[in-house]
Formats: sequence, structure tokens, C-alpha cells
Amino acid sequence: MGRPKTILEDICAHVRSFDCSSITVEHKDTHERVLAEFDGSGRQIAAFPSSGSDARELRQNLYAAAKRPVRTVIEGQVFILKVRVYDSFGEDAFEVEIDPVPSRDPSAAPSFTPKQGQYLAYIYHYSKIHRQSPAESDLQCYFRVSAPSVNGMIMTLERNGLIRRTPGRGRSIQLLVRPEHLPPLE
Repeated sequence: MGRPKTILEDICAHVRSFDCSSITVEHKDTHERVLAEFDGSGRQIAAFPSSGSDARELRQNLYAAAKRPVRTVIEGQVFILKVRVYDSFGEDAFEVEIDPVPSRDPSAAPSFTPKQGQYLAYIYHYSKIHRQSPAESDLQCYFRVSAPSVNGMIMTLERNGLIRRTPGRGRSIQLLVRPEHLPPLE
């Protein structure tokens, strides 16, 4: 099963809907305040009581992303969340950059696991035969796995930039790997 979205990813998706590309998180007056820049001025978009579970989770997300940038999918596009930690009046504050993943060279073979390769090959062959992409239930039936397993794999393939989906639309999987880079379907 794919990992659930974190509070940090949800906040970043929200600010991207306003075409913002960064946020700042600061501790002030017993709250973790999330600020984004709109029209040249910083505005607060969220505040979590510092003692609450949401604030703790957000800070854990931020420290983890500071060590290793996070790949996430927002409105069908893959982004990387890069976090910088800095000192703000004796407290850690965070600056988060929300950068789109650069498109990769389609002529270069992407790397994926053997299992991911089988899913990609199935998507390719199904789409070629049926002239539409498979539903997750088609994948579940073919691979004889649970619905959460298929959903997790689809989310992983999307996060890795191997497929693209249209949010809110069924059978919208678009393969981003050339057929010559796919393994034979077993």
C-alpha cells in the first residue's frame, strides 16, 4: 500500500492551488504558523497549536524533508519538497520550496523494480488492446492482489514519474515510459 499524504504534503498542495511555490513555517505565540506569499505579501494560511498532534506531525514531516527531499504528486504533477531549517529567535523555522520535477529524457531508460515493470507493461498492453487505460480493478484482477496494493503501486508509479493520471477521472493512467524500455509481460 502507498504511503498516505502527510500534513506537509496537504499544505503544499493547498498553496500550489494559489500558484505559490514556497511556504514558511514558524513557531510564534504557542502556535506553528504556516505562511505563504500572495501578491508580494506573506499571509498566514494555517496555524496549529504547538502542543497538538498536527503541529508535532508537521514538525516531524519538516525535519524528515530537511534530511531527504520529499516527492509528492499535486494535481497530477510530480513535485519535490525541499526544506531548509533556520534559526528564528531561538526557535527552528522552516522554509519549504515546492519545485516541479524536471521532465526526464524520454530516450533514456528509467529505473524501476521488476514488479513495477510488470505493472507498466500491463498498462501498456491493456491500453493498446482496449484503447483506454486499465481501471485499478483490472490491475487487481490480473495481478491477483488487493485493491490497496494496486492503489499503492499506482501512487508509487505516479510519484516516480513513470505514469500520469488526471485527478478525479477514472481510467486516466498515461504511461510515461517508452514501450522499448518495458520488460516482457509475464
